[in-house]
Amino acid sequence: MPLAALSVPHGLAAFALLAAAHTAPWAAGRLLGPRWAAPIDGGAILPDGARLFGAHKTWRGALAALGVCTLLGALFGYPASLGLAFAALAMAGDLLSSALKRRLRLAPGREVPGLDQLPEALLPLLTLAGPLGIGGRSATLISLVFALLDLAAIPLRHPGRTHRPPR
Repeated sequence: MPLAALSVPHGLAAFALLAAAHTAPWAAGRLLGPRWAAPIDGGAILPDGARLFGAHKTWRGALAALGVCTLLGALFGYPASLGLAFAALAMAGDLLSSALKRRLRLAPGREVPGLDQLPEALLPLLTLAGPLGIGGRSATLISLVFALLDLAAIPLRHPGRTHRPPR
């Protein structure tokens, strides 16, 4: 029985899309290593001397998020275009936070609570709340739950590394 035939609450489907958009780039990197890891910014250095986004933001990761969210959205009964738009907005939020971290001169890969989760969550959830079948409050709650779960998962993504607030 396809997932679309199951009665999946809209909030759960939206959370699953967010988790997929967030996890697909990381999983692609783990599975493929350095293969196809072309940086989105092409190595561009801005006048402040720092990269635009950094080496961790790759076309491979963006394509993984776009593909996974498109398929997952379709499985949940949404138009494929909604899954694609969701991933694109999530990746735009992630790029925005990465660009900000580069301007703040934070080390690549440095976790910043809130900044690493909320732009990539709120941008797609609030923009697509209507088509997703959720409201603004649900979008905000899903974003907060996602942020808390992502922060709790830091030790799984980076074994042996503890969170240190930015200086």
